[in-house]
Amino acid sequence: MAGLDLPALQAFLAAEVPGTGPLRAELMHGGRSNLTYRLTDGRSTWVLRRPPLGGLNPSAHDMAREYRVVAALHGHGVPVARPVAMTEDPAVIGVPFAVVEHVPGTVLRTRADLDPLSDDDVARCARGLVEVLGALHAVDPAAVGLAGFGRPQGYLARQVRRWYGQWTRIATRELPDVEALHERLARDCPPESGTAIVHGDFRIDNAILDPDDPGVVRALVDWEMATLGDPLADLGLHIAYADPAFDPVLGGAAASTSPRLPRPDDLAAHYAAVTGRDLSGLAFHIALGYFKAAVIAEDIHARYLRGDTVGAGFEQVGAAVAPLAATGLAVRW
Repeated sequence: MAGLDLPALQAFLAAEVPGTGPLRAELMHGGRSNLTYRLTDGRSTWVLRRPPLGGLNPSAHDMAREYRVVAALHGHGVPVARPVAMTEDPAVIGVPFAVVEHVPGTVLRTRADLDPLSDDDVARCARGLVEVLGALHAVDPAAVGLAGFGRPQGYLARQVRRWYGQWTRIATRELPDVEALHERLARDCPPESGTAIVHGDFRIDNAILDPDDPGVVRALVDWEMATLGDPLADLGLHIAYADPAFDPVLGGAAASTSPRLPRPDDLAAHYAAVTGRDLSGLAFHIALGYFKAAVIAEDIHARYLRGDTVGAGFEQVGAAVAPLAATGLAVRW
């Protein structure tokens, strides 16, 4: 199986989880970010995450970072999968990887996935996600062993530099709007509004929901970009991901861009009510979210051009970059 040495993994997991039987594996979704596999020995089920093939940004595919934050948050009021094992030793399958317990539930990836839900269920789902985001941002990093997980001071300026540095490494064409958006973000970068554990990639399809109640989040997943930083960055990116321009990145007609979801202003108001945070500076974070989304899309597009993607739909992703950058540039703060 592409990206997975099953015999080597069998030996590793049998040592970490005594009694593990012969493993079967299937690709759950393939390489827009990290590669994700479901593993089972017929009795237990796990999820393995590893970096994408040919990834150029190791910090965005950091298995140790993802595993550390999940292990720290487990049991502390934020729904996450139970951690099982991780290794940075490339001798096992060639790259670092992490294994967590499989959490059964519903993942809303496409607008069609929303069809069985009533309007009230869709609204409760969106509000539930915002409430979980607020719960995450309320966790004291030091209380869960994450005091040194990041450098919150100067976080926003580093984000602008980091994502522009990624752009310069992976860009496949010249896009003036990306350059202009970066220049404006760097010039007008505000001080942080506060410090919290930030997810870094918060959207509806990075949550596993209770199949009987879509307003209940059973687990947040995809923590590879988590750190300590400004919590409004999570909210700003969540709002940027609601733009239909992001559809090609997620394979088209994504759940996150559905017009059935509450308007971004309503979600922001709910976040403010839940957390009590001042959102007067949110516009900068929305523009930063668009910038980040544009660079993520270009990175995926670059991997597709190199033949380093696994799965279908990647040929459309490059078309998202220009409109995402243009919309981010149009945000005023």
